[in-house]
Amino acid sequence: MPSSDVHAFETHTTDAELADLRARLAAARLPEPETARRRWEQGVPLADLVELVHYWRTGYDWRWFEKRLDEIGQFRTTIDDLGIHFLHRRSARADATPLILTHGWPGSVAEFVDVVDELADPADATAPAFHVVVPSLPGFGYSDKPATTGWGTEKIAAAWVELMGRLGYREFLAHGGDWGGNITTVLGGRFPEHVLGIHSTFAEGPPGLSTDGLTAAERKWAEDTRHFWRHRAAYAKQQATRPQTIGYSLVDSPVGLLAWILDKFAEWSDTEDSPFETISRDRVLDDVTLYWLTRTGASAARIYYESHNSLDPELRVDVPSAITMYPRDIEKCPRPWAQERYRQIVRWRSPERGGHFPSLEVPGYFVQDLRDGLAAVLAAR
Repeated sequence: MPSSDVHAFETHTTDAELADLRARLAAARLPEPETARRRWEQGVPLADLVELVHYWRTGYDWRWFEKRLDEIGQFRTTIDDLGIHFLHRRSARADATPLILTHGWPGSVAEFVDVVDELADPADATAPAFHVVVPSLPGFGYSDKPATTGWGTEKIAAAWVELMGRLGYREFLAHGGDWGGNITTVLGGRFPEHVLGIHSTFAEGPPGLSTDGLTAAERKWAEDTRHFWRHRAAYAKQQATRPQTIGYSLVDSPVGLLAWILDKFAEWSDTEDSPFETISRDRVLDDVTLYWLTRTGASAARIYYESHNSLDPELRVDVPSAITMYPRDIEKCPRPWAQERYRQIVRWRSPERGGHFPSLEVPGYFVQDLRDGLAAVLAAR
């Protein structure tokens, strides 16, 4: 079969694999409760984890998620000798525009399963429609695991251009957050002949910019982001320097994997105590179970080794850009700084609610904001 072929893909986990997961959850060895006075101060509280592990073992339905992926439409193709998995939902509308959505870590295609249909075939006939493509990053989900170094954000962005071309989309829009936002920035900066414009919940200005002239709110954004990287980013340093070491735990222990990922859903979402104030338990477990069944805890962590702090300081994005900074996200870039990299910001929003996972936390707002942002992008061309 030619490597450029795109072929349908179906998900089916064996009953034995699911039984093994439940057995491991039942046999888990857990530590004593945390000694912190404030919940979550030392990480995932024991009581919360015990409750979620029980639900994962006795109530969660993986088969629903498998069926949902198949309903959207799953495919694989090989690019640069690496198998890439992606969801592809073509719109029924003749005026639809191709759109690629890129997830980050600790996310997956699970972030977008609740918004794909409305983006492709909106209930409002006057709303823009999109042919939606949602790839799994290399080393994530049902994409292959790179066997050598080199699959950083620059190479991934080039692979996405190749992927969209194979689907017949020579020109397309792009959206992303977290690593997906980084990759979307590279797409807009490196491939303006293919990328009509971008929408991102991530923006990173060139390094070394001064806080002079920033508003008080913008200065606080910069201070909060600096504080995050200095005091709350041990996970990133671990995965950027020793992904293999943490990978053994993530691939061998479902409880360890759950805690490692749940910690981020809790800390990075716009909630007061639990991520489940806004995100369903099932969607978090869809994401974690996908990591578990595909054994991608280590391979996904390696994106930090490949690309941490690697965004080219000289890269500029000249295609129209729409940027949304959610209030509880971990990185918030002041607009004056963003404008130094994104030269044509046609829409900028700072909503009142939402964190790092807006498609899961505030899906209605996310869809409308994405539509409005991309409409502004297309109007600016």
